Amino acid sequence: MAKRKTAYVCSDCGAEFPRWQGQCSDCKSWNTISEFVVSPAKTPKAGFSGYAGQTNARIEPLNAINLEALPRFTSGFKELDRVLGGGIVPGAAMLIGGSPGAGKSTLLLQVMCELAKEKSALYVTGEESLQQVALRAQRLNLPTDKLMMLAETNVETICELALTQQPKIMVIDSIQVMNVSDVQSAPGSVSQVRESAAYLTRFAKQNHIAMFIVGHVTKDGNLAGPKVLEHCIDCSMMLEGESDGRFRTLRSHKNRFGAVNELGVFGMTERGLREVNNPSAIFLSRGENQAPGSSVMVVWEGTRPLLVEIQALVDYSQMANPRRIAVGLEQNRLAMLLAVLHRHGNVQMNDQDVFVNVVGGVKIGETGADLALLLAMVSSFRNRSLPRDLIVFGEVGLAGEIRPVPNGTERITEAAKHGFKRAIVPKANAPKQPIPGLTVVPVSQLSDALEAVSEQ
Repeated sequence: MAKRKTAYVCSDCGAEFPRWQGQCSDCKSWNTISEFVVSPAKTPKAGFSGYAGQTNARIEPLNAINLEALPRFTSGFKELDRVLGGGIVPGAAMLIGGSPGAGKSTLLLQVMCELAKEKSALYVTGEESLQQVALRAQRLNLPTDKLMMLAETNVETICELALTQQPKIMVIDSIQVMNVSDVQSAPGSVSQVRESAAYLTRFAKQNHIAMFIVGHVTKDGNLAGPKVLEHCIDCSMMLEGESDGRFRTLRSHKNRFGAVNELGVFGMTERGLREVNNPSAIFLSRGENQAPGSSVMVVWEGTRPLLVEIQALVDYSQMANPRRIAVGLEQNRLAMLLAVLHRHGNVQMNDQDVFVNVVGGVKIGETGADLALLLAMVSSFRNRSLPRDLIVFGEVGLAGEIRPVPNGTERITEAAKHGFKRAIVPKANAPKQPIPGLTVVPVSQLSDALEAVSEQ
């Protein structure tokens, strides 16, 4: 019998070491290295090729590869199809993570019940019993006569039974409870998650099965398990939202078949998740009276513009070190913009507490929100409301210049569709042709933007 080899793997970066050590020398993380047993090569099973020693592979030119054999098919949710890059690709392994109660299992159960009407579908549950899943489907009033169910946690058994069923789409709920027989560690460990994900991904690709894999998250909101888990799959998505909130956002962090950072918006109802066709409408649900410290900007999420509201509250601080709190925005960028505002806008907030928030729980990572954030803070500081029909976007540099952002014309057009009459945009993003019903004010410096606001 072949001797087993033992390695030690870092759960954060996936680096391997010959012996255990307290700190990973690659990513400098502490107490992240755990034991991993490397099993010898197996004998290929019937219907599951691709193991070491298999010689059926061949070299062929790129233009000779047949693409018609793997057409995309819709999931039944336009928002999910958008995040996936246009639909589900056969043979793709898709990882969906989220905090407990976000709705991962609910969303996938709805998708599988609808797809089972036309395609062979298999739902594998390892955390819940079959009765629990059936009760949820009954509560959501879903069609259950076509969907096949399996309660199992052993990966080899799941793949053997799936070969007899020949499904076109599968769900593994969840990867943290799956196990491979040859790995001696407990389910959920680094080695088990790594081997289970690799086994399932290889099985999905060789049999052209679209596979959704559910993953847990850590207390920091990141996907639990080794980093190699995100490398071996084709698409990584995160379902975000508070458990007591009404809306959920699905964002792709990796996608080999479409755009990255694509955003899908869903609403949680008593009948499950329902897609939101016009997300800008829910993020702009403002009151009748426009309060100081509020501005609207257009962010670019994946392949579409999205209107969001930024709120700022600036108040005199009773503390020696004023607080700077940002929700939905980067904390360090807020401090940088306050310094730019002091230096190039002659607005001093050294003795003020500054709180900023993006309405609706949206997280903005692009720099196009700089100008809207600065104007919102100035509006709150001066206790003067910005016009209700004003849209703002643009990147602010350290020298006080207003830099252009990508897809400027599309952002302005989207604002005009929602009834906005005025726009303050970077000079380089000013449209060449006038947009009916919208007055565009191009600015090149922060002082120009502040002057344009004071004249409103």
